[in-house]
Amino acid sequence: MSEDTSPLPQHPPVTDWINDFDHTDPKWTENPFPIWDEMRNASPVVHTDRFLGCYMPTTYEAVRAIANDTEHFSSRRVLVRDERPEIKNANAAPPITSDPPVHKPAKQLLLPPFTPAAVEKLEPRMRAICNELIDEFITEGRCDAAARYTKHVPVRTIAHMLGIPEKDGDLFIKWIHAILELGIKNESALLQAVDEMTEYFAAEIEKRRTHPTDDLISYLMNAKLPNGAPLEDAHVTGSLRLLLIAGIDTTWSAIGASLWHLAKTPEDRKRLAADPSLMPTAIEELLRAYSPVTMAREVMKETVVSGCPVKPGNMVLLSFPTANRDPAVFPDAEKVVLDRKENRHAAFGLGIHRCVGSNLARMEMTVAIEEWLKRIPEFRLDPDGEVTWSQGTVRGPRQLPMLF
Repeated sequence: MSEDTSPLPQHPPVTDWINDFDHTDPKWTENPFPIWDEMRNASPVVHTDRFLGCYMPTTYEAVRAIANDTEHFSSRRVLVRDERPEIKNANAAPPITSDPPVHKPAKQLLLPPFTPAAVEKLEPRMRAICNELIDEFITEGRCDAAARYTKHVPVRTIAHMLGIPEKDGDLFIKWIHAILELGIKNESALLQAVDEMTEYFAAEIEKRRTHPTDDLISYLMNAKLPNGAPLEDAHVTGSLRLLLIAGIDTTWSAIGASLWHLAKTPEDRKRLAADPSLMPTAIEELLRAYSPVTMAREVMKETVVSGCPVKPGNMVLLSFPTANRDPAVFPDAEKVVLDRKENRHAAFGLGIHRCVGSNLARMEMTVAIEEWLKRIPEFRLDPDGEVTWSQGTVRGPRQLPMLF
C-alpha cells in the first residue's frame, strides 16, 4: 500500500467552535489549546452537527464521567469519522472496542506482556534502537527528528515484541496513517489498511502454527479465555491490530511533542539535561501537557453529563488532552512545570479502557529522551523548517526540523 499524501477532503472552515467544532480543522491541528479553553469556558459539553452529530466534553469531570459510564456510552466505535457504517465485527480490536462483559477477559489477556517487569526486559534493546537511529544523523548537525527518530522508536520496539522484521515498520506507519488520519474522511483508505493488516498478521499466525516462537504473536495464539477456550484467529488479529495502532502513533507523537517542547524551551531543556533525576516527573508533565490521544464513544442511551443532556444517535469525541488542560484540576494548566507534584493526568485514559501499554509508553518516552539528551544536549528548532502536526485522533509532530 503506497502512502496517500494527497490532502483529505476539506470540511467547511469552523467559525463557531462551541456549536460547530471540527477536530480535523487546520486551526485545531496547528494549535488546539486556545480552542479548548474557549469551549470549556462556554460549557462542560459542546455539540456539533458534523460527523453525523457529535458531543465533546471539555472539562476533566465531564471526560471522567463519560469514560466511566459504560451503560450509556459504548466503545464499539473508537474514532469520530464522517461516516458511521453498520458494525459487522462487534469486536474489531479487543479490548479497546469491547464493552462489558466482554471487555474484562479480553483486557486481562493483554496485561502480562506489559507489566513493569516485562517492559524492563525490553529496555536494553530500546536504548540500542535509539542510539542506532541517532548514529545515522548525529554528524549532520540537523535532522527532521520526527522522520528520522521519533516515529522509528515505537515502530521498531513493537516489531521487536511481535517477533517480526523491524524493517516492516514502514508498512505499519502507512497503515496507521490510513486508519487514524485518512480514514476520518475516506472509508476506502481505512478498509484497505485494515484488510492489509489482517492479511499480514494471518500469514504470521500461520507461520507460528508450525514454528512456534517466543514473542507476542505466539503469546496471543496460546492465550486462553477464562472458560479455557483459545482465542479465535480473528481475536488474535484484532488485538494485534490494536497493539500496532495504539502502540505506535501514540508514543511516536508523545516523544515528538516532548522533543518539540524542549527544542523551543531552552530553560527546560538545560534543566532536564543537567538533572536527570527530574526525568520521571518531567515525563508525566509532558504527557499531561501534550497528551496525544483522543478517543471516541457512541451514545447508546439518553443521559445527562455535567448538567448537559446527551442523546443517542451521536458520537462523543472523548478528549483526554482537553481534560489535562482543565485549570480546575491542574493549576497553571497551560504551563509546563517539569517538577509538578500533583499530576493525576488522563493521558492514558480513564475508566476500564485505561491504556494497557502505559508502562511500555513511559519507558519508551524516558529512554528516547534520555538517549537524545546524552548524545545531543544542545538542540533547537530549525527556523528555516516547518513543524507540522498530525490531524485527527492522535496529535503529534510529523515534521520536526532540528538544528544541533
